[in-house]
Amino acid sequence: MINAMRFPGADAMASAAVGAAEVIADLRRDADRLGVPVVYVNDNDGQWHAERSRIVEACRDAGDVQRRLLDLIAPRHDDYFIIKPQLSGFYATSLEVLLSQLGARRLVMTGMATEICVQFTAADAHMRGYDLWAPGNATASARPEHQDWALQIMRRSFGAEIAPTTALTLAGWADAASSRPAGPWNRNP
Repeated sequence: MINAMRFPGADAMASAAVGAAEVIADLRRDADRLGVPVVYVNDNDGQWHAERSRIVEACRDAGDVQRRLLDLIAPRHDDYFIIKPQLSGFYATSLEVLLSQLGARRLVMTGMATEICVQFTAADAHMRGYDLWAPGNATASARPEHQDWALQIMRRSFGAEIAPTTALTLAGWADAASSRPAGPWNRNP
């Protein structure tokens, strides 16, 4: 979500991205209350010498929508921040090691673009046995039909929960996930 949005379809995604960021801000507050770590997995945006502050500043300098995203969900000092070079948050990053160190079993997947980065990361998380929730209102796509399509793939193929945050809370999802029997997508019942 921390992105200068210099890609095809960015203008069409702007409104959805801001809407998702508003929901993500609420989820982040819930995570704080529950003591759940927040991990940003962010594109390097073609900046191969980048680190966290450079990516945030590039977003701040990119325009009004990008500044609004930062106003809502800029990474905080204690949030984890991983830079990814490709579509999946797991590909060529330290995400898997970090999640293992945190003892994570369940992941809440948010971000943009639902049908690309979120879906690829969800696929890799599924292959690693994580329980997944991709709240439909906390992800963004340039086209609503692509959003719906990707969420349905995550639900059907990865066993992900896709209910919006208006129908499911973070605490409710964590409670429900902890009581599910072991299955192909739940390695740690």
